[in-house]
Amino acid sequence: MRSPHDIIIKPLVTEASMDAMIDKKYAFKVDKRATKTEIKNAVQQIFNVKVKKVNTMNMLGKMRRMGANLGRKSSWKKAIVTLTEDSDSIEFFEGM
Repeated sequence: MRSPHDIIIKPLVTEASMDAMIDKKYAFKVDKRATKTEIKNAVQQIFNVKVKKVNTMNMLGKMRRMGANLGRKSSWKKAIVTLTEDSDSIEFFEGM
């Protein structure tokens, strides 16, 4: 069994994710092998909130070049977590 902190890598703080906070939707970078159920349980344990649903998407790494050499950044997984209406908001995002 993996730790919840191994599943949730970091929160994503962008303009779009900040606008979605009004609807109690929060974005996280998660482990590529994590399932929706694992993500839901990890968020509930770390932040003490109730999760309504989890949407995930695999993000393809961007192409980068260093001089004449081409390469690709690592691909990663993004999770959008929606909280229930009666749940508290995540305080980590409130100060941003």
